[in-house]
Amino acid sequence: MAATGALVRGVRLGTYSIGRSRSLIFNRVQRRGISACIDPSIGLTDEQKEFQKVAFDFAANEMAPHMAEWDQKEMFPVETMRKAAQLGFGGIYVNPDVGGSGLSRLDTSIIFEALSTGCVSTTAYISIHNMCAWMIDTFGNEEQREKYCPDLCSMQKFASYCLTEPGSGSDAASLITSAKLQGDHYVLNGSKAFISGGGDTDVYVVMCRTGGKGPKGISCLVVEKGTPGLSFGKKEKKVGWNSQPTRSVIFEDCAVPVTNRLGAEGEGFGIAMKGLNGGRINIASCSLGAAHASVLLARDHMCVRKQFGETLSNSQFLQFKLAEMATKLVASRLLVRQAALALQEGRPDAVSLCSMAKLFVTDECFSICNQALQIHGGYGYLKDYAVQQYVRDIRVHQILEGTNEVMRMIIARSLLTES
Repeated sequence: MAATGALVRGVRLGTYSIGRSRSLIFNRVQRRGISACIDPSIGLTDEQKEFQKVAFDFAANEMAPHMAEWDQKEMFPVETMRKAAQLGFGGIYVNPDVGGSGLSRLDTSIIFEALSTGCVSTTAYISIHNMCAWMIDTFGNEEQREKYCPDLCSMQKFASYCLTEPGSGSDAASLITSAKLQGDHYVLNGSKAFISGGGDTDVYVVMCRTGGKGPKGISCLVVEKGTPGLSFGKKEKKVGWNSQPTRSVIFEDCAVPVTNRLGAEGEGFGIAMKGLNGGRINIASCSLGAAHASVLLARDHMCVRKQFGETLSNSQFLQFKLAEMATKLVASRLLVRQAALALQEGRPDAVSLCSMAKLFVTDECFSICNQALQIHGGYGYLKDYAVQQYVRDIRVHQILEGTNEVMRMIIARSLLTES
């Protein structure tokens, strides 16, 4: 049960365990074990338990002590992420011949869930970086794979995914950033919005319009930082996800070599969507880590907080709330892992299951974290307590990688088409 011990340590969060004499600080009670019914290692192979333990230990020792500081100072923890890359977390499902770990989608989910207990925001960025590296590895030619993937897998260079625009969010196929072919270059004009890592990262995987309207007119280009005509907007001020910068990415007569195109012209939208299928599992996995940590925090708070002469753990109402939280957590984890297996196996239900996982898990895990904050009462609203950061960091998971309303559309379309 070494992995479970690491998880318990992973929710004892640095400055969050510094409080006032009246504060019910959870570092004393995190020594308690994880109840078997919510143990995230159940059902895993011995190998999976080993790298899960590595991820939990890294979250506890390298991320959790800095989680609050990264959030408050809006720090992009480059060196910490490079340490994660030394463990193979920079290209988890990238092929080994270009520096990746070559693990499965299920393995990836297990790792991101564990890392997220230490810092949701940083793990979420790592998941986006992994998605970009996978896209280049999968859809790039040998020259592109060898040029970009080794540095991305080692996180000597960082990547950003550029699909959303100011006027095209959920309706991604209506994007208008143009790429006009001039000789051996495309000339890009337009802008991308809400780009994680924007301005601080080195490689931008950009969806742009090389043809007519609709998805078949979209291609995928890799744009390197420093390319003339590439610039960035102001750093956005966000509710959560503060350990990763978010900016607009702007193209003004930005010339990109044709050799930087992934796949053929017109294949960009398909590439983007295939990347997002995995991205939806990844972001759901990050929500799982936050929810698991929040269940533990709520449980431990209930065991020490007294009202009306007894601990909150004696309140049947709160016992029922805790039971519901634990049930939602385990159901969410099972759905994510089923979707990951479907995607890995290339099953026909993979897209729908990825959408179901993203919809259900991000909704339910936010509910879990929010209920954990409620159980903490007024203390939960203080930044001395980690639960509030989990709430802030995973709220956006219901919006990005395709809003949860779009997930409902995808699932319904699949059901009605099959009928």
